[in-house]
Amino acid sequence: MSTPASTSRRKQAGFLATHMVGIGVAILFLAPIFWAVLSSFKPPSEARQPPLPPWPVTGFSTENYAALNGFGAGLLGPAQNSLYVTGMTVVLSVIISVLAGYGFSRFRFPFKDALFMMILSTIMIPFQSILTPIFLILTRLGLSNTLTGLVCVYVTLQLPFSVFMMRNAFDAVPREIEEAARMDGANNTRLLLTVMLPLVWPGVVTIALFAFLGAWNEFLAALVLMTDQSKFTLPIMMTALQSGRFGAVDWGAVQAGVTVMMIPCLILFLLLQRYYIRGLTAGAVK
Repeated sequence: MSTPASTSRRKQAGFLATHMVGIGVAILFLAPIFWAVLSSFKPPSEARQPPLPPWPVTGFSTENYAALNGFGAGLLGPAQNSLYVTGMTVVLSVIISVLAGYGFSRFRFPFKDALFMMILSTIMIPFQSILTPIFLILTRLGLSNTLTGLVCVYVTLQLPFSVFMMRNAFDAVPREIEEAARMDGANNTRLLLTVMLPLVWPGVVTIALFAFLGAWNEFLAALVLMTDQSKFTLPIMMTALQSGRFGAVDWGAVQAGVTVMMIPCLILFLLLQRYYIRGLTAGAVK
């Protein structure tokens, strides 16, 4: 028969073991980030050496960031292109998916379920398999080698998941709230903007984060569709850094570029993580 003292010791041991496992997993995930950041501050000669130890041995240096900014036309142009493409992708993805999710959740129209399943099934299509048709369509529309065309591609890729998320978020809102607002004289537009949207805000933040991360880090579509160097985004610039002159790889500048690219992602996720977690679970218990 167990005593209260032995039960308490078992609980403490389980608590300690759980936290030790959590700390170990966190270290595994955080180690590459710290390695990239520390490597970006190594002197160029040291950055070309084997990666261990990850920290600078001869002292910290910002030469890699200077080399990154001095490559080609500099860091400002690709950063502006990435910010424009990512910002437009987030805005358009949120607007379209909120309207579509509200429509699929609250309105009845012919072939509603079939249309929703058709949209959702596009997630299973590999993007690489439709890259050539997308390139031909953009060429016909005059959007080839333009940032606007790249935005259209990114929004198209984000919409299936975003519409699915928003429909689930709207389904989780009790219909009694909507009926009470209609009794007070709210039309569909006012109902969506002032009543429903604040209630599904975690879902909106979730799809905005997914759209930001997807557009900010996307490489293949930008590499294929962009041929004008002035319209390159940051991921394509990282490829140019890896190629370097005469095939040499400037590892220090690459790590500096990786550090610069991941800073906005980390800041946004840390600021919005509570909405992100609530948005992912929206509609899970219905």
